[in-house]
Amino acid sequence: MSPEEAPARRRGRPTGSRAGAPETREAILAAARSEFAARGYAKASIRGIARTAGVDPALVHHHFGTKEKLFGAALEFTFAPALVVPEILEGGPEGVGERLARRFLSTWEVPEVRERLIAVMRSALTEDAAAAMLREFVSRELLLRIAAQLDVPEPHLRAELAASHMVGMAVLRYVLQVEPLASADPEELVGLVAPALQRYLTER
Repeated sequence: MSPEEAPARRRGRPTGSRAGAPETREAILAAARSEFAARGYAKASIRGIARTAGVDPALVHHHFGTKEKLFGAALEFTFAPALVVPEILEGGPEGVGERLARRFLSTWEVPEVRERLIAVMRSALTEDAAAAMLREFVSRELLLRIAAQLDVPEPHLRAELAASHMVGMAVLRYVLQVEPLASADPEELVGLVAPALQRYLTER
């Protein structure tokens, strides 16, 4: 193989056992959260993420395509909506606001999960593109799916209202650490927030 051929081959589809390995994808996601948190969405790069993950940039493109899709994957990996939505809907409309508030806060209270979420939030606070993707993800993948199953008028608007309430609380409590919200007991917050979420998602 001539030197001229080598770069073209490196830009192609990665080969070998590591290319499709689950641990490679997880390493890239972990590196992406770290880079987005440290540099913000705009300044984070595929090359920098690959370097942090210890892989070739071609592997990042192979698994995720673009930086925007990688950011979306980091959100999905963190929030795991496929697991959360059925749990919140279980039991029907009655008590959905309380289940949503408790699940949301209990997720944030786990230290290693909170670290990932704060990384995402910091990117959203500093970059318009990241903020738009975060709002869209929380609304579309989590709350709109819940509102649609509850069969209420204007489910998209209701999902957006619930998302704004929850994301706003998370920013103030966990990222900016505004008191007394930052040190309030989670169960107290569930009791205060649940009625608003219930109204957004079920009231006709």
